[in-house]
This record gives sequence, structure tokens and C-alpha cells, in this order.
Amino acid sequence: MSNTTNTVPVPAPRSAVLDDAHVGDIRGAMGTIRMNDTAPRRGLSAKLKTLLAIVGPGLIVMVGDNDAGAFGTYGQAGQNYGTQLLWTLLMLVPVLYVNQEMVLRLGAVTGVGHARLILERFGKFWGAFSVIDLFLLNALTLVTEFIGVTLAAGYLGLPKVASVILAATIIIASAFTGSFRRFERIAIALCVGSLLLVPIYFMAHPKTSQMTHDFVVPQMPGGSGQLATVMLLIISVIGTTVAPWQLFFQQSYVIDKRITPRFMKYGQADLWIGIVIVIVGAAAMMGFTAAAFAGTHGFGQFTDAAGIAEGLEAHAGKLVGVLFAIALLDASIVGAFAVSLSTAYAIGDVFGMKHSLHRDVAGAKGFYAVYAGLVVVAAAIVLLASDSTLGLLTQGVQVLAGVLLPSASVFLLLLCNDKEALGPWVNGPKTNAFTSAVIGILVTLSVILTASVLWPDLSSGAILDIMAGCGVVGVLVAGYSFTRRRTGTKEDQVDRTGREDWRMPPLKTLAKPVMSTARKIGMGALRTYLLVAMVLVVIKIVQVAISQ
Repeated sequence: MSNTTNTVPVPAPRSAVLDDAHVGDIRGAMGTIRMNDTAPRRGLSAKLKTLLAIVGPGLIVMVGDNDAGAFGTYGQAGQNYGTQLLWTLLMLVPVLYVNQEMVLRLGAVTGVGHARLILERFGKFWGAFSVIDLFLLNALTLVTEFIGVTLAAGYLGLPKVASVILAATIIIASAFTGSFRRFERIAIALCVGSLLLVPIYFMAHPKTSQMTHDFVVPQMPGGSGQLATVMLLIISVIGTTVAPWQLFFQQSYVIDKRITPRFMKYGQADLWIGIVIVIVGAAAMMGFTAAAFAGTHGFGQFTDAAGIAEGLEAHAGKLVGVLFAIALLDASIVGAFAVSLSTAYAIGDVFGMKHSLHRDVAGAKGFYAVYAGLVVVAAAIVLLASDSTLGLLTQGVQVLAGVLLPSASVFLLLLCNDKEALGPWVNGPKTNAFTSAVIGILVTLSVILTASVLWPDLSSGAILDIMAGCGVVGVLVAGYSFTRRRTGTKEDQVDRTGREDWRMPPLKTLAKPVMSTARKIGMGALRTYLLVAMVLVVIKIVQVAISQ
């Protein structure tokens, strides 16, 4: 249903949009907004219709993040430590919003995907690096989604091969309809399926008062003797909840949905809806898993998501276990949608291929080939590889995501301060300060994660030393940045008037960003760290594979 209230034609401003399918009416799963509809939204009914038409990018990216890997990570936290790590979810709420809101702005204002912006604004090395690491990491992540399918199918008594093939067929067919609206309706229907976690929570009867306390009061379970183990699990929670593919997916999906800056507030509301659902789902998983294994021999002995289903069955009956397995299957498919699309969008954006769900297969052959190829290869790996190899791949995904996340956040921050690209939509000082602090924490956790993979017996003392060292470096960098701003020339004030109609001009017309000495040093250090860390992690994983 259209919520059009005025259809006065307006000239389209020049923009950098690369695929002409990204320009036109917004045809969302639950409504349409005409391209020439410029009327203000007055009244609750008009605003609600507009929100329903916009809902999709934020909801799908957040629910897609509660995928098969998340089920394992949150389940491990609940089975091994009860609800004592619930506070990590509350801490992640502002991180999720700030990160994804910046991506929303980039998509709506620039009309260009994340990988293409990095390529054009920071050069071929970083552009190639962003696409290659996204492709490899997403391919591995997609394998974990199909592992989730096999775990759910195994518990439900379904044949493994048939289940994987059917899931892959659904994932491919849903995108191959040639209709953005049809795909979004399927994706949102699956997002609604994630709400199965709520009745499971009530059927498992966790202690709500204890959960409320643990949600707002930070604590480290197990004492100093288990600091290393707990820290690694916290890092996994962060890596599961804030993943690099999210940045690429949401920016391109916003563009494909044709959302423009004038609907920014509705896009932000869509993002909040997704964040609430993902946090509620994650908290529910920790809560009902803690309740299922409390006081049993399985407490502290996490295996996998199928083990959680069995624990729920023993605790609250077969129906609860079945509902959990269905929720896992649903989450795996939503995650596979998002991960595959983020890769296909990025490659299409960088290589100039037609890349839109508004196009049919004949009109965007390369885009759909990348999407389907990833799904088929991941499904084949799960069917052909041994269980030990799949377990190693799952570990590799978590490690590589943790290593690459800080670099993704650095580029996100730099792009959101690029006045040529974002004009009146650039970050304000508060957003920059918060994001810089988050990046500092992510770098620290990334270093700890990398060190723990290379040296599995890493002591608690060594972890504290790493944290202290990174803290000192962070204070020095912050001090230098503050001093430079105080002693340097006064920054130009950003004029934000008329920003609802401002779009980034074509990329070739933009002046290249000036790289200061400090930024060159920082980028060089980041490049060195990423290359060294990735090489060392790959070597370690290969050594483990050979030993098995």
C-alpha cells in the first residue's frame, strides 16, 4: 500500500549512485514511498506508514547477526557461566547503534557501497584488502551457518544431506525472484521467526530477578584463575554481535532499498527495532540455557547448539528442544541471506557489475552468480568436510573476525568524517569521541584474541599486561589528538542546513582526502598489524589442522 500524500515532481540531484536500479520508488515489504513524494509526514498514521515502508535494513542486519555462531556463543556463555555475562549485551547496545547508524548515513547519503568508498577514498590497496578479507571471512561465516543447519536437522531427526540442500535452495531461490519486495518479505518473515526465543525463555523458567541483576551489574565469573577463558568468551560475544559483514551489508541494502537522507529518522527507528530484537534474543538464549543446565552435569561443559537443545528437552520437555532447533534453523538461514548478500553487493560495487535485487538474473548475472556460488560452495564444504575440520573453520571465523573488526571500524570512522563524501552529514565530536574509544577497546581485544590463538596457555597476567599496554598507548594517542586540536587552526563549522536533500556528488568529482603524517603512520601501523596477525593466525590454524 502506498503512503503517498503529495506527488509534486522534483529534479533529482546529481549523485554517485552506481546502479540505476538503486534510484526510484521505495518498495518495501510493508509499504511503498514514491520517488517524487516530498510531503512532510504529519500525524501518527502517516508516520507509521512511512516507518513500515522503511523497515528492513536495520531489522535484517541485526537479526541476521543472531545467527548460528551467535547461538553457539550465547549458549556457551549461559551453559558455562549462567547469566553472569549478561552485562556484556547491555554494553554493546550503544556500540551497535553508533556503528550501524554511521553505516546507515553512508548508504543513504553517498549511494555507494562500503567497499567502493574505501577503494576510492583510500586507494587500491585498502579497497582490494577490504573486498578480499570480506570475501574470505564471509565464505567461512557462511560455512558456520550451514553447520547450524546440520545441528538443527540432526536434533529434529532430519537427514543431513537433504536438509543442507533444501536450505541452500531456499537461500538461493529467495534472492532470485527479481523482486526486492519479495525478497524482503521473505527475510522479514524469517526475522519474525527469531521471536521463537521468547516463548522458549518463558517455558524454561529462568530466574528473572537474577537476570535483571546480571544485566546491569558487570562481573567476571570464576575469579582470576579463569580470567583468560572468560576474556576469550567475552571477545567472542563482541565478535558475534559486532561483525565486519554488517557494515557492508547494511550500507548496500540501504542503497538497494533506495532510502535517501530525508528518511534518515525512520532508518534510525528501524535500526532500534532490530537492536531491541537482537538483544532480547541474545539475553533469552543466555537465560534459558543457564536455567536448563544449572545444577546438572552439563553445567560448564558446553559442546554445541545441539547440546543446548538436548539440555532444554531434559529441563522443560521435548517441545522446548524442538522450538530451539527450529529457531536455530531459522537463524542460520537469515544469517546466510545477509552474509551472502553483503559479499555480492561489495563485489558488484567494486567491479562495476549490476548489483541489485530489483534486477532479475538476466539483468545482473555476476551479482547473482557470486551470491549463489558462495552458498553452493559453503553447503558443499559442510557436506564433504569432517566434523573436526568444521570445528576448526568455526574457530577460524571467530579469530579472523576479531582481528579484522578494528580495521573495519577505523575505516567507518574515517569515512564518516570525510566532508567531501558526507557533507553536512559528517560525524559530530561526541560520535567521534565515542567511536574512537570503541576502536581502542576493539584493538585491545583483537590483540588479546590473536595472542591467545598463538599461545593457548596465555596467562591471566599476560592478558592484564596487554590491556595495560594498550591502555597506555590509547591515553597517549588521545592526548596527542586533543593537543593537536587545541593548538591547530580552528576547524570549519559544519553547515547542516538543507541536509535532507544533500547527496554525495559523483565520485570522480570529489577531491582526494589529504593524508596527514599522523594518519599515514597510523594507517601503516594498522596495515602491518593486520598482515602479521592474519599470517600468524593462518599458520597456527594450519598447524592445528595438520596435528589432527
